[in-house]
Order: sequence, then structure tokens, then C-alpha cells
Amino acid sequence: MRALPASVLAVCGLIASACGGTGTGGAASGQAAPATSVEQTAAEQTPTGQSPAKQSPPDAKPLEGKVVVIDPGHNGGNYRDPKAVNRKVNVLTKWKPCDTTGTETNNGYTEAAFTFDVAKRLVKLLEARGATVKLTRTSNDGVGPCITERAAIGNKANADAAISIHGDGAAPANHGFHVIMPKKINGPVDKVVGASSRLGIDVRNAFAKGTGLPYSTYVGRNALDYRNDLGGLNLSTVPKIFIECGNMRNAAEAAKFQDPNFRQKIALALANGLQHYLKA
Repeated sequence: MRALPASVLAVCGLIASACGGTGTGGAASGQAAPATSVEQTAAEQTPTGQSPAKQSPPDAKPLEGKVVVIDPGHNGGNYRDPKAVNRKVNVLTKWKPCDTTGTETNNGYTEAAFTFDVAKRLVKLLEARGATVKLTRTSNDGVGPCITERAAIGNKANADAAISIHGDGAAPANHGFHVIMPKKINGPVDKVVGASSRLGIDVRNAFAKGTGLPYSTYVGRNALDYRNDLGGLNLSTVPKIFIECGNMRNAAEAAKFQDPNFRQKIALALANGLQHYLKA
């Protein structure tokens, strides 16, 4: 999700790939940071033997009392306000733009629209299971909020789990999904790094089973990537992960993401992964 400067986007009318990272694929780009022994152990875990939670019947409330924060990446109006989007904010390990525009498929289906649609579907599923759900944005025609504010929303809600939904913008030949989890930075996220890793593994397993999408061929190990440069993770005091649902520049995955039925499948897989973690 590599972003062009918003000022360039405003002139050119392009929506760039952007999740705030560097190198091909942005927030999901580059090589995974060298794994510690804990990270290596987590990365080597596989879905074998796990039974992700199935969709509960309408009268069951397995997530009663749980609070989940859903962060649909980017926003549909970000390209209209380059000054606001490019404003630098401190994510503790570096200074980064407040937000970015996100990527899009080759035929113009934006990451912001994709993530917001999946998020709305996920809200309904989780609420049906009894969870209290909060969104970091409630429309797809606004600007922001900044990555720092997105983290603060989860913290203020004292969420039991938070998830930031994205689609990557890597090279067209790259494909597959991956989950991004925080690393210790001598900061507020340190106390939830372990819980975030468990959340990430549960979501990874349920997502693979529920969508049939493969692990990423270009980022992370077994679809797990640990990072210390994302504000949404660094500033979180609650268990939180990012998921790159696939590569929006890959023709096959782009086609799936534009299918409402597949987006529902994604939402259900995420709900099952969250429930497995929250009920553990």
C-alpha cells in the first residue's frame, strides 16, 4: 500500500497505493522484520487442528460483553485534502503522514470503499453475536481520521480486540493475504504484543479457512508479519492487528474483492477469527 504524496494525487487525479509503509506494498510491503524466538514460534503455527468459530444462531450471544473496534483503512475523501492527509504525526518510532489515500484495483475500485464495505458487514455479524462494536469512521466520503486518532479510538473504548482492515497494492504478480502485528518498542503497545500475536494467529487461521485465499507470497512468514513502524499498532494499548486481505493489484484477487458475496465471506471469516480469540 505505497502512497504517492497527496498533493501529487490531487493534481494527477490518481489514487495511489497507501497504507503508510515503504517499498512495494506499503503497510504490508518489504521484508518482514527479523523474527524473535517468540515471533518465530508464532509464525510457524498453522491452522491445523483449530476449529474457527462457526456463525452463531440468531439467539446465541457468544460475544456478549465484548468490545471490538473495527478500523476500515483510509477514507474515500482523503484525496480531496492533501494538506490534512500529509500532516506528519509521531508514531513513536518515526514521523509519518496523518493518513494516506489507499490503493485501488486496476479498474478503479478503491481500497477505502472495499475496507468500509467489509467493515459494515463485519459490524452486523459481530453485533448479532452480542458484541459492542465501534468503527473508526462511519462513512466513506470523509477525510481521515489520522492514524494516531484511529489508535486512540480503540484505546478509549478499552476494546477487547481491534482490527484494521486493508487491501494491499503490491506488484501484480504478488498475491495472498497477511496479518500485521506489533513488536515491542518500549512504548504503550508493549503490554499487548503477546495478545495481539494470539489475535493475529486466530484471525489468520480463520481467514485462510473461510476465504480460501493463500498466504502472502511476498510478505511475512506463513502470512504473519511483525512491524514497529505503524502508528495504528505502536500507539495501541489494546490487542490490535492489521489484515491485508490480499493484493488489489492482482487481477484474480481484485475480481474477488469486487464481488459482494466474497466480501461477505471475508467479513464472516474475520468474525470467526475474532470470536475464536475472544472466547479463548
